[in-house]
Amino acid sequence: MGSTSLPSNPWIETPLVESSALSKAAGCRIFLKLENLQPSGSFKSRGIGALLLHSLIHHDDPHTVHFYCSSGGNAGLACVTAARTLKRPATVVVPLTTKPLMIAKLKNAGAYEVIQVGENWKEADTYLRERLLKNEEGGVYVPPFDHPEVWEGHSTLVSEMARQLQDQGETGADAMVCSVGGGGLLCGVLLGLERQHRPWSKSCKVLALETEGCESLNKALLQGELITLPKITTIANSLGATRVAQKAFDLAQKHNVVSAVLSDAEAAMGCWRFADDERILVEAACGVNVAVCYDGRLKKLLPELTPESKVVIVVCGGSNVTLETLMAYRNEYGWIEKWTTSDTEVPSTLSAPNEVMHQD
Repeated sequence: MGSTSLPSNPWIETPLVESSALSKAAGCRIFLKLENLQPSGSFKSRGIGALLLHSLIHHDDPHTVHFYCSSGGNAGLACVTAARTLKRPATVVVPLTTKPLMIAKLKNAGAYEVIQVGENWKEADTYLRERLLKNEEGGVYVPPFDHPEVWEGHSTLVSEMARQLQDQGETGADAMVCSVGGGGLLCGVLLGLERQHRPWSKSCKVLALETEGCESLNKALLQGELITLPKITTIANSLGATRVAQKAFDLAQKHNVVSAVLSDAEAAMGCWRFADDERILVEAACGVNVAVCYDGRLKKLLPELTPESKVVIVVCGGSNVTLETLMAYRNEYGWIEKWTTSDTEVPSTLSAPNEVMHQD
């Protein structure tokens, strides 16, 4: 298929902005890579979009291609959104437990069909592979994270970030922060840094964050081998991979990767404080990235940071969030704000409940 018959990319360049509020809270310079502005609402547009584009370019008859994805979350939404841009159909198979909000979003994004089957992702995926794909000559399976083309797509985030920093008169980042589910984003970030071939990219730390109840990477690194979690028990369900990709495990053993695990309460707090500070709504899988900026967490994890250090937070986004979600988070986890510092220059400090006693 000739490249002229396809859009160049089914994802967009996203802004890189320095956050005054988060910089003040963290004690260093915080830059936000706003992947929540991707067409699908998350960074998945890069990796999934790159895979779909690659599949069409290398297919013998691209006009017969029908994409199939078994993710009812952000990967499924990215698949549907990218497929629509590339003018091909996409069917999504999701488990019966998928929330009506995500079903509606998949349909609204232009899914050819949304099929609900099975009690969990594995059952839905098995149905897709063994029933649907076998009967679809032009069917192309779309994995959510474990594929080289997905990693390649995510790596564009780093080259884009490096250019944007240079345009702002900066030499590069001292650290990057990203959350880890299956590890596709982490693979892209690390591969992207390797390809910069610059002094800053070689020393740049990568803070790989997970939440308690889905820390498949952290536990694998501690045990020195890949492990499979028995189940997922976190509100950050977009990070809910019971086993991280082999490539992510291999790359995460590099000296510049710091693996850390935060609680659901911290991830939830990151969501509502980010909304207060930056007027941006993200789900818990992204809130965990922002949470490290508050109350000294980032300095504890990366003690070498100085006030002039530049840290890029990947605001990975996510569509499974509403105002009602944040209100419920604050009702359940608001107790965490008893540890909120009394820095009145950070807006979300002042928006904490009146009964909270701030700590100096």
